[in-house]
Amino acid sequence: MRLRIVTLNVWNRQGDPRRAGLINRELCKLAPDLVSFQEVVQSPERSQLDELIHDTGLHGTHQAGILRSAPPYADRFGGNAVATRWPHHVEEVLDLRMSDANDIPWCSLAVTVPLPGAGDVLFIATTTSWRLSAEAARERQAVALTDLDARHRRTLPTIIAGDFNATPDAASIRYLRGLQSLGGRSVRYHDAWEIAGEGQGHTWSVDNPNAKAEIGAIVRQPHHRRRVDYVFVGSWDAHPKAICEVAAASLAFDRPVDGIWLSDHFGVVVDVEIRAIS
Repeated sequence: MRLRIVTLNVWNRQGDPRRAGLINRELCKLAPDLVSFQEVVQSPERSQLDELIHDTGLHGTHQAGILRSAPPYADRFGGNAVATRWPHHVEEVLDLRMSDANDIPWCSLAVTVPLPGAGDVLFIATTTSWRLSAEAARERQAVALTDLDARHRRTLPTIIAGDFNATPDAASIRYLRGLQSLGGRSVRYHDAWEIAGEGQGHTWSVDNPNAKAEIGAIVRQPHHRRRVDYVFVGSWDAHPKAICEVAAASLAFDRPVDGIWLSDHFGVVVDVEIRAIS
């Protein structure tokens, strides 16, 4: 079965107020089956998630609809959300705040999605700590994400997508890619861009005017470009009776529409072939 996965940090409500509608327009063109959104602001007065998926046919869940109370800063920086072509079941919402990373209001969402004729797939939408110096926290968060997968995984390979705030050579990402252990633990997921992407795949870059000022404030280096947004798929080790082959990976939302840049991140779109085997 062919699946299209999209991940995008939508940059909460900063920037031009028309961005949500334009993201929606581009999303309709992409026609994804699984979407991981980050920094989606949700309030009783306004649902940014509804604006993003309007008329797409997608079923959406925002972490605010599951949590009993909103984490600090959620009113400003939003939370994570998923959208799926078929109705999904929420398995768990995981709060990744830690003592050295308590300023992240983004909880990870694990949902099970029934794929017609193929079986159930676990889809996890996530964001990890954003500070440049927070790799130690990101390492622990990466391990927590793999534990989340282990608690709920199905026969079909798990798909994890989101803004990991870390480059491919960071320990947290190397752990997910099966290139190193963390705390005596090791796993193996396929990095879709590594398999099928062309070029560096930078998703947070000074080439994006929406990101340039923030990079100037946080990084303070003039030519900063990073790949921090990923789609990972589970490997044979955890899913011996199924296959998820990455067919294509490319950037999305990486050009202005009607003169407006759609976010401070570029998104990633990945096509996979997923199936169980006997």
